[in-house]
Amino acid sequence: MAGAASCFFRLRARACQQEPQEFVIHSDVRLVLLDVSVKDRHGGFVSNLAQDNFTVLENGEPQRITVFANEDIPVTVGILVDESRSMLAKRNDVIAAAGAFIQTSNPQDEIFVLNFNDSVQRGLPDQQLFSDNAQQLRAALYRGVPSGRTALNDAIVEGLRQLASGSRGKKALVVISDGGDNASRHTGAQMFALVERSIATVYTIGLFDADDPDRNPGILKRLANWSGGEAWFPKSPADMTTVCQGVAGEIRTRYTIGYLPALDNHGSLRHIQVRVSAPGRSFLIARTRTRYRYEEIANPGSK
Repeated sequence: MAGAASCFFRLRARACQQEPQEFVIHSDVRLVLLDVSVKDRHGGFVSNLAQDNFTVLENGEPQRITVFANEDIPVTVGILVDESRSMLAKRNDVIAAAGAFIQTSNPQDEIFVLNFNDSVQRGLPDQQLFSDNAQQLRAALYRGVPSGRTALNDAIVEGLRQLASGSRGKKALVVISDGGDNASRHTGAQMFALVERSIATVYTIGLFDADDPDRNPGILKRLANWSGGEAWFPKSPADMTTVCQGVAGEIRTRYTIGYLPALDNHGSLRHIQVRVSAPGRSFLIARTRTRYRYEEIANPGSK
């Protein structure tokens, strides 16, 4: 498995900040990097906590935090838009909402768009993987042609692979779909296996009618839960813009927490829990990925 698609970064010397608004990690070790959201009892983001406020557990054992950042760090983001026939009536609202997400995101984010129905198509021009140009990204949202069935699993797999080639340390997918899949080459098990090995946080936005035969909210919830993201289910297409702006805001207010995993049990599934507490504050809730699969990455210089 390629290192870029795993939960670990192979890094080279030290943790530092090289430019305003940019957090760059360099080290000789592998880290598990967690993307952590903290909310209060009212659902508001809590963004001014310190490292000492957090406890990380892996398989129930406390871990020593070696990387901590509480900043608006640029990320690599993929926007995955369901262009199947079942989404046709909602398309204009979806595109407007995705455009609002782009506008609300960090200007230094590198973003790509995948439109999917029977197959997965890149929205950006050929040979261009990412863009930070809002106008170009909005045009990418219109490149899809609503028709056919839904290859959601294939879109997630392709999105995770493209994220891995991004230059930002933090990765996120935003998936807008009804959750159904009736056209993928990849199975759900194959797709979720890649989610377990990825550092990406997946945010899902489910948009469907109550009698929609293609709807599958359970898959959208599971994707978000495993990866530490969140699943939203707007009551109407008109609510999409507010939801997408909220997703962009959450990405910009999350903490980055890193620790060194034990190097035993190659290929083992590990469960993660992050606890948060702060004097004078109650009912704080931390959310991050709940699991990852450890696979040791061979030294790139060795064969």
